[in-house]
Amino acid sequence: MTASTPLSGVLNVDKPLGLTSHDVVARVRRTLGIKRVGHAGTLDPLATGVLLVCVGPATRFSEFLMASSKTYIADVILGRTTTTDDAEGEVTAEADASHLTGGAISATLPAFIGEIEQIPPAYSAIKQDGRKLYELARQGRAVEAAPRRVRIDAIRLLSWSPPIARLEVTCGAGTYIRSLARDLGHSLGVGGSLASLRRTTSGNFRA
Repeated sequence: MTASTPLSGVLNVDKPLGLTSHDVVARVRRTLGIKRVGHAGTLDPLATGVLLVCVGPATRFSEFLMASSKTYIADVILGRTTTTDDAEGEVTAEADASHLTGGAISATLPAFIGEIEQIPPAYSAIKQDGRKLYELARQGRAVEAAPRRVRIDAIRLLSWSPPIARLEVTCGAGTYIRSLARDLGHSLGVGGSLASLRRTTSGNFRA
């Protein structure tokens, strides 16, 4: 590589807990000394795993990488509802989920497979009237996101240790696992929220 050849490529970063996707991009910029850096698919601070970071001319491919399917391992707390649909939010309701069985949970999962209507979390980066929903929610304003069409290719229960249901989910771009946790809990009559999340694959990239 000559001095005039621009640095270009895709980094498969195993994002640690607590960092935003923007934090990771900023660190890559500093480390490589290059400004043209972006990520292909946001991970929340509470999520870990595959975060694709595009460098230099490779940033033009980010939209194609974002469109690829992704697989997650999700721990869902059944019986707890929060304002953010995950562990970062304030608890709004609690219920006993100990009566649920693995069979009952598994029997509910097929209803979420395929193309479904999903309401994004109130605390999300989706824009409404030019403002991000989480900005409006933090101001105490009532936020009601419009349903979106998303695709879930596969979902299975890996384990059930009350109140935690561990799921493996393969889905298309734009799917909120927090919303899935919330909706699964609602379907089971106890409420639910996301406890932890790890992205294990993004397209052909693996953790």
